[in-house]
Amino acid sequence: MQLTSPVFKYNEDVSKKHTCDGENVNPPLVISDVPKETKSFVLLVDDPDATGGGTFNHWVIWNLPADVREIAEGKLPEEAVQGVNDFGREEYGGPCPPAGNPKHRYMFKLYALDIFLDVPFGSGKKTVEHAMTGHVLDQVALIGLYGR
Repeated sequence: MQLTSPVFKYNEDVSKKHTCDGENVNPPLVISDVPKETKSFVLLVDDPDATGGGTFNHWVIWNLPADVREIAEGKLPEEAVQGVNDFGREEYGGPCPPAGNPKHRYMFKLYALDIFLDVPFGSGKKTVEHAMTGHVLDQVALIGLYGR
Protein backbone atom coordinates (compact mmCIF):
# COMPACT_ATOMS: atom_id res chain seq x y z
CA MET A 1 0.00 0.00 0.00
CA GLN A 2 1.19 3.53 -0.70
CA LEU A 3 0.24 6.98 0.59
CA THR A 4 1.60 9.97 -1.31
CA SER A 5 0.86 13.66 -1.73
CA PRO A 6 1.30 15.81 -4.82
CA VAL A 7 2.39 18.75 -2.61
CA PHE A 8 5.17 17.15 -0.53
CA LYS A 9 7.36 14.08 -0.74
CA TYR A 10 8.30 11.61 2.00
CA ASN A 11 10.47 13.31 4.65
CA GLU A 12 10.23 16.75 3.00
CA ASP A 13 8.60 19.99 4.15
CA VAL A 14 4.82 20.30 4.34
CA SER A 15 3.64 23.42 2.50
CA LYS A 16 2.93 26.42 4.76
CA LYS A 17 -0.61 26.45 3.28
CA HIS A 18 -1.33 23.18 5.11
CA THR A 19 -0.15 24.45 8.53
CA CYS A 20 -1.44 26.80 11.23
CA ASP A 21 0.66 29.53 9.61
CA GLY A 22 -1.27 29.20 6.34
CA GLU A 23 -4.82 28.14 5.45
CA ASN A 24 -4.68 25.18 7.87
CA VAL A 25 -6.33 22.82 5.36
CA ASN A 26 -5.37 19.20 4.88
CA PRO A 27 -2.97 18.46 2.04
CA PRO A 28 -4.22 16.32 -0.82
CA LEU A 29 -3.42 12.62 -0.37
CA VAL A 30 -3.35 9.73 -2.85
CA ILE A 31 -3.87 6.08 -1.86
CA SER A 32 -2.65 3.22 -4.07
CA ASP A 33 -1.78 -0.51 -4.05
CA VAL A 34 -4.58 -1.33 -1.62
CA PRO A 35 -5.10 -4.94 -0.38
CA LYS A 36 -8.10 -6.56 -2.10
CA GLU A 37 -9.75 -7.48 1.21
CA THR A 38 -9.88 -3.85 2.41
CA LYS A 39 -13.27 -2.72 3.71
CA SER A 40 -12.23 0.67 5.14
CA PHE A 41 -9.29 2.91 6.01
CA VAL A 42 -8.20 4.74 9.13
CA LEU A 43 -6.04 7.86 8.75
CA LEU A 44 -4.18 9.22 11.77
CA VAL A 45 -1.96 12.30 11.61
CA ASP A 46 0.27 13.02 14.56
CA ASP A 47 3.46 14.75 15.69
CA PRO A 48 5.75 12.41 17.67
CA ASP A 49 8.16 15.33 18.29
CA ALA A 50 5.63 17.42 20.19
CA THR A 51 6.91 19.56 23.04
CA GLY A 52 6.58 17.78 26.37
CA GLY A 53 7.62 14.36 25.10
CA GLY A 54 4.19 13.11 24.04
CA THR A 55 2.62 12.62 20.64
CA PHE A 56 0.21 15.34 19.50
CA ASN A 57 -2.73 14.18 17.38
CA HIS A 58 -3.67 16.43 14.45
CA TRP A 59 -6.30 14.40 12.56
CA VAL A 60 -8.31 11.27 13.38
CA ILE A 61 -10.41 9.69 10.60
CA TRP A 62 -12.06 6.30 10.32
CA ASN A 63 -14.44 4.42 8.02
CA LEU A 64 -12.99 5.88 4.84
CA PRO A 65 -14.50 3.53 2.23
CA ALA A 66 -12.14 1.04 0.57
CA ASP A 67 -12.72 2.52 -2.89
CA VAL A 68 -11.37 5.97 -1.89
CA ARG A 69 -8.10 6.65 -3.70
CA GLU A 70 -7.82 10.37 -3.10
CA ILE A 71 -8.48 12.80 -0.28
CA ALA A 72 -8.78 16.24 -1.85
CA GLU A 73 -7.15 19.30 -0.35
CA GLY A 74 -9.34 20.75 2.38
CA LYS A 75 -11.97 18.03 1.95
CA LEU A 76 -12.98 14.70 3.40
CA PRO A 77 -15.08 12.00 1.70
CA GLU A 78 -18.66 12.22 3.02
CA GLU A 79 -18.75 8.66 4.39
CA ALA A 80 -15.69 9.11 6.58
CA VAL A 81 -15.92 9.98 10.27
CA GLN A 82 -13.61 12.50 11.96
CA GLY A 83 -12.66 12.10 15.58
CA VAL A 84 -11.37 14.61 18.10
CA ASN A 85 -7.79 15.79 17.68
CA ASP A 86 -5.61 17.20 20.46
CA PHE A 87 -6.80 20.72 19.59
CA GLY A 88 -10.18 19.46 20.88
CA ARG A 89 -11.85 19.67 17.45
CA GLU A 90 -13.25 17.17 14.95
CA GLU A 91 -11.21 18.39 11.99
CA TYR A 92 -7.74 18.61 10.52
CA GLY A 93 -5.36 20.69 12.59
CA GLY A 94 -2.21 21.48 10.64
CA PRO A 95 1.38 21.40 11.82
CA CYS A 96 2.02 24.13 14.39
CA PRO A 97 5.26 23.52 16.30
CA PRO A 98 6.59 26.12 18.73
CA ALA A 99 8.73 28.81 17.10
CA GLY A 100 12.43 28.06 17.37
CA ASN A 101 12.03 24.29 17.72
CA PRO A 102 13.83 22.04 15.27
CA LYS A 103 11.53 20.83 12.50
CA HIS A 104 8.90 18.36 13.71
CA ARG A 105 7.87 15.18 11.89
CA TYR A 106 4.19 14.89 10.93
CA MET A 107 3.16 11.28 10.43
CA PHE A 108 0.27 10.69 8.02
CA LYS A 109 -0.50 7.06 8.89
CA LEU A 110 -2.94 5.08 6.78
CA TYR A 111 -4.32 1.69 7.83
CA ALA A 112 -6.29 -0.71 5.59
CA LEU A 113 -8.86 -2.62 7.66
CA ASP A 114 -10.96 -5.73 7.03
CA ILE A 115 -13.98 -4.11 8.78
CA PHE A 116 -15.77 -0.80 9.27
CA LEU A 117 -15.25 0.45 12.83
CA ASP A 118 -18.14 0.75 15.25
CA VAL A 119 -16.72 3.70 17.15
CA PRO A 120 -18.81 6.52 18.66
CA PHE A 121 -18.70 9.94 17.01
CA GLY A 122 -16.33 12.26 18.83
CA SER A 123 -13.88 9.49 19.74
CA GLY A 124 -10.16 10.10 19.85
CA LYS A 125 -7.11 8.29 18.54
CA LYS A 126 -6.80 5.78 21.40
CA THR A 127 -10.38 4.56 20.97
CA VAL A 128 -9.89 4.16 17.22
CA GLU A 129 -6.58 2.34 17.65
CA HIS A 130 -8.15 -0.05 20.16
CA ALA A 131 -11.10 -0.78 17.84
CA MET A 132 -8.85 -1.57 14.86
CA THR A 133 -6.67 -4.05 16.78
CA GLY A 134 -6.58 -7.36 14.93
CA HIS A 135 -8.15 -5.89 11.78
CA VAL A 136 -5.19 -4.17 10.09
CA LEU A 137 -4.41 -5.67 6.67
CA ASP A 138 -1.66 -3.19 5.79
CA GLN A 139 -0.30 0.15 6.94
CA VAL A 140 1.88 2.90 5.54
CA ALA A 141 3.18 6.27 6.68
CA LEU A 142 3.94 9.49 4.81
CA ILE A 143 6.19 11.79 6.83
CA GLY A 144 6.16 15.55 6.35
CA LEU A 145 8.37 18.07 8.12
CA TYR A 146 7.61 21.54 9.41
CA GLY A 147 9.35 24.11 11.58
CA ARG A 148 8.78 27.78 12.43
